[in-house]
Amino acid sequence: MTDDQAEGARAFRFTGTWQDYAPIAFTNLLLTIVTLGIYTFWARARTRRYLWSRTRFIDDRLEWTGTGLELFIGYVIAFFLFIVPFGVINLVLQGVMMRGHQGAAGLMVFVIYLAILFLFGVARFRALRYRLSRTFWHGIRGGSDRQGVAYGWSYFWKTLLSFITVYLMTPWSMARLWNERWNAMSFGSLPFRAQARWQPVFGRFLLFYVAPVVLAIGVGVLFAVMMGAGMASGMRADTPPTTGMIVTIVIAAIAFYVFFFGVLGLVAMIFYAAFFREAIGATSLGKLEFGFGASTKDWILLYLGNVGLVIVTLGIGAIFIPYRNWAFFIRHMAAYGEVEVDTLGQSRTREPGQGEGLLDAFDVGAF
Repeated sequence: MTDDQAEGARAFRFTGTWQDYAPIAFTNLLLTIVTLGIYTFWARARTRRYLWSRTRFIDDRLEWTGTGLELFIGYVIAFFLFIVPFGVINLVLQGVMMRGHQGAAGLMVFVIYLAILFLFGVARFRALRYRLSRTFWHGIRGGSDRQGVAYGWSYFWKTLLSFITVYLMTPWSMARLWNERWNAMSFGSLPFRAQARWQPVFGRFLLFYVAPVVLAIGVGVLFAVMMGAGMASGMRADTPPTTGMIVTIVIAAIAFYVFFFGVLGLVAMIFYAAFFREAIGATSLGKLEFGFGASTKDWILLYLGNVGLVIVTLGIGAIFIPYRNWAFFIRHMAAYGEVEVDTLGQSRTREPGQGEGLLDAFDVGAF
């Protein structure tokens, strides 16, 4: 690592500890239970205030200025504008099916799926815009003047194209959407620039693409060999299986299930680790360029640590996952170049009045 890279690696620092965060996490858990979940929005704001305040970028800490009330209002708006109408449509759909109009019901489901696809894209864009608008550094915030509608349409047709091409276009779609999302954002008076490419990660995606096929062929061959061995040993098709055979088959099925999804999860991490390095490494702000150094091994350790924490603590440890994820993200972030703080003006973008309610409505990426 060069001196320049070493300096860049120290641009982001996380100084929090789980001991400091524990009182916040347990208080959030208790109040969320007592209020039947309503406190979730205020809990999220408290968590972000702590994590942002323990994150140092060059010579100053980040500051989160969002509130639980904003998140709550955003969710309420999304609830009445989207969840309630979708609930009504669902009732109508059931009535149509009960009357035997299966074709009309299928068409309604298809239209609803397309609508959700568009809204999901809008939600991702608006959530990022909101988070940047509430993130301050040196008293300067980020944001965007766009509403996310154009991004929603882009997300819509790129995702459909990915589906039509049996997901072979997924890396291209992910890279293009990353660029569109960040190129619409700014921090202070400087716009973000993103030029992520899909070509460097396509090889790893193909590995994820062909792994299920290879595993399925391997299992088919193994099954054929076992059947052949059984027939060779005199086993007849009309002979009921013994208890030992049933136990062996059940154990083999469980082992295959764990192995199959374990391998897929590992291959998925290999791809996502490369994609994050490519996407963040292709993103810049003025003369500042970013980097992300987490390897596949780092992602695996994070994932296994989160799973182990939840299992060992019987689920309670899940309250520390936002802390672990944020610490992981910041500790692998790097920045190179320079920031001209004296010439960095305040953002003139319009601040959204409510939180990421639409994304909450989809129950995705709450943190």
